[in-house]
Amino acid sequence: MFSPTIIRSLSFTASRDWWYRLSFSQAGLRSVSSDIGDGTTMHCWVPKVHTQSKPNLLLVHGFGANAMWQYADVLHHFMPKYNVYVPDLLFFGRSYTTQKERTETFQAKCLMKLLHIHGVQKVNLVGISYGGFVGYSMANQFPEAVEKAVLCCTGICLEEKDLKEGLFKVKDLDEAAKILMPQTPDKLRELMRLSFVRPQKGVPNWILADFINVMCKTCVNEKRELIEDILKDRQVSKLPKISHSTMIIWGEQDQIFPLELGYRLQRHLGSNAQLVVIKDAGHALNLEKPREFVKHLKSFLIEPPKPQGKDPTTIEWWQ
Repeated sequence: MFSPTIIRSLSFTASRDWWYRLSFSQAGLRSVSSDIGDGTTMHCWVPKVHTQSKPNLLLVHGFGANAMWQYADVLHHFMPKYNVYVPDLLFFGRSYTTQKERTETFQAKCLMKLLHIHGVQKVNLVGISYGGFVGYSMANQFPEAVEKAVLCCTGICLEEKDLKEGLFKVKDLDEAAKILMPQTPDKLRELMRLSFVRPQKGVPNWILADFINVMCKTCVNEKRELIEDILKDRQVSKLPKISHSTMIIWGEQDQIFPLELGYRLQRHLGSNAQLVVIKDAGHALNLEKPREFVKHLKSFLIEPPKPQGKDPTTIEWWQ
């Protein structure tokens, strides 16, 4: 048996990250870092063999560890039918830029450059949380490059005034940044409480500290600037509308981006969008309810569309 001292010397986070890398490789993807110019390098998991007859699927992560941790349970459901691309956004994983831009617009432009390097002209996309901001911007800037869009728990329709008016659990930007980029076990526990309906209990401080040391210590200032930018002068009236067929997926009890923002987004997009609400799920619904999450992705991306009622814009699915 390992002694407590030896156990504490092991990094469970690094070991799990290694296991995810192995699982991505075994699924048929390879890890590639690409210089896209202007001091910017983007890392992406790309198909070992790109099949021209298959459509392409882009999986865009949100704040958190890196892309692997958010999409590990999704890969095998889509690899047979899609060429799957899983990038790390700038300042996450192995992606970085020396440029000063922090907008989702810039992130989206960098994603398009990355895709073009790999010969990809058109994708279906899935964006979770912050990844949804980037995916939405990509669909707006490059409408011909996007076929269908899935936007999950992404507060695209938030307004700067929402923070002052009490829509969120946090009272200001500083508090939001400390939770989304936790630097102490207590802040990581708070993030877990806000992200999950039933957060795991009894996790010792040393495991939480290990996760923080491996995943949360790099690019802290840059990530804070990303958060600042999505809040700055944001108004729904200024948000352009995308015309793509869109599925919006939300956790009923999301405390990071409350469900009200899902209804706003569905109203903003109108008949092009359908809203799916997953019961007993929070912000991290892809981790908390993976079977339901994948079920809805497959129903929208793979299965033929089912006949809708007279008002397809107000669909909600309760699981």
